[in-house]
Amino acid sequence: MAAEAQAPAAGSADTSFFGHPRGLAILFFTEMWERFSYYGMRGLLILYLTQHFLFSDERSALMYGAYVSLVYVMAIFGGSLADKYLGQRKAVTFGAILLVMGHFGMAFEGSGSKETMVVDGQEYQLTLIGRGGDAIPIVKSANGQSEISFNDDASQMLVANPEAVGLPAVIPTNSYETKTEREGFYVGILYLSLALIIAGVGFLKANISTIVGDLYKMGDPRRDSGFTIFYMGINLGSFLASWTCGILGIVYGWKYGFGLAGVGMLFGLLIFLRFQSWLEGRAEPPNPEKLKEKVFGPINVEWACYSSALLIMAVAISLIMHPEPAAKLMAATGIIMVLFLIWYSFVKVKGNERSRMWAAVYFALAQIPFWSLFEQAGSSLTLFTDRLVDRSMMGWSVPAPVFQSLNAGFIFIFAPIIAWLWIWMAKRKIEPSTPVKFSIGVLFVALGFLVLVAGMKSTGPSALTPVIFIFLIYWVHTMGELMLSPVGLSAMTKLAPPQAAGLMMGTWFLYSGLSNSLSGVIASSTGAETIGGKIINAAAAKATYAEVYTNVAYVAGGAAVFMFIISPLIKKWMHEAD
Repeated sequence: MAAEAQAPAAGSADTSFFGHPRGLAILFFTEMWERFSYYGMRGLLILYLTQHFLFSDERSALMYGAYVSLVYVMAIFGGSLADKYLGQRKAVTFGAILLVMGHFGMAFEGSGSKETMVVDGQEYQLTLIGRGGDAIPIVKSANGQSEISFNDDASQMLVANPEAVGLPAVIPTNSYETKTEREGFYVGILYLSLALIIAGVGFLKANISTIVGDLYKMGDPRRDSGFTIFYMGINLGSFLASWTCGILGIVYGWKYGFGLAGVGMLFGLLIFLRFQSWLEGRAEPPNPEKLKEKVFGPINVEWACYSSALLIMAVAISLIMHPEPAAKLMAATGIIMVLFLIWYSFVKVKGNERSRMWAAVYFALAQIPFWSLFEQAGSSLTLFTDRLVDRSMMGWSVPAPVFQSLNAGFIFIFAPIIAWLWIWMAKRKIEPSTPVKFSIGVLFVALGFLVLVAGMKSTGPSALTPVIFIFLIYWVHTMGELMLSPVGLSAMTKLAPPQAAGLMMGTWFLYSGLSNSLSGVIASSTGAETIGGKIINAAAAKATYAEVYTNVAYVAGGAAVFMFIISPLIKKWMHEAD
């Protein structure tokens, strides 16, 4: 019987792709290019919002948090529609189309927002030459332009060539006010493009992972390694995007970085369409005839599912335009969900399944401190790297988005080592339990920020932080991710009651979204005063970063200690499902 259980069932003996079904190849490359597009855009987004559209640091961080949280939450919606009606193949195809449209939409940038100041009744434009941390702030008048800078406490603007613009060489910063005019049409395109990406990821992300599982029959020993190969495709896309889209966007222009992200997603769509036959009929609608039923007028069930993307986009646009209440809405939703799950566990579940469900709820909640800090990588940490880090390496000033590739690069190197370590420890019966691994992961994300703060304090109040500390924080955070992320999803699948498996996976993604929303709130507290998206007081900005990062590190560290203390209780709730 054991031999029969391990043998691949009929239809799953395909070994065309490195010993795996050839369908894994198209899923690998589709997801690689989807992640290429996502992380390519993510690497540039916070800089694009602050420098091109001239949103404040606080508003940009909240918009970023709303965006990444909605990406996770809408995956629940897209996954449910695929399970009940569309099937995963149609959902992935539709999601990829939306993503192509959204990423190409980001390439329509316009001429940028306009920031002006009035001195002695005359209006002058404040802008940048270039993009990113190496951009040069200038002031323009009808007669010419001049570079500008600020003294140490930002009490005075220093005009390098006052004759060229007809300004004094020194202008007190309290003697003028600035205003910003934005191009409404292109701001609208920004919101629409982000909404298309949110809806696209919602239809694609969860469903393409489901298709990977469908390639293998129950008992097929290749399943775990298949997911490992698929996971490497995700990180390969992330790594390549941070370099290519990041460099193009900063060095040559925002539209080139975003445009390349769109090209990457188009490659993914074309690969998925061209080689769908390799899926051999998997991921089809559960009831094809149901899709043809009319809902109202000429609209059938299938087109109603597609039309639901309009609702997703409307919600997304509203929350990105008004990101302040978005975080509160996510928090309220999280509280309501906890109460519902507690009620469900007592009314619908009995015996060991009930306590296992409690453990699953715990893991969904326990990820919040980790991801809310880890996701600073795309917001406040990118701004910090751009503005307050000595990015010079071998004579090249490395664009800030490139450093986001460190996470994927470290995963390539250390994921196999961590996987081997767990096996080595298991053989000696010293492997930490899942609750202990979670507490270690949260502790690492706290330690990462303490390491960075130590790096900040190793130089003067307004001096740049050595770049080695950016490598260190990404390394420490990646090690924490490897402790928490892989075991988290695995635990959810093991602990969820059979009748609530979908509900619990949805819960995991919901609290991932809540974590990302909280990350935006944290990042907004690091905001600094800027001209053209460039900080004017480096010492004050650095002090703010140090204070915020220290505080959140202490909170996360305290949470990690608490999680470690209660880990025996959580392990007991799991009833050997570790």
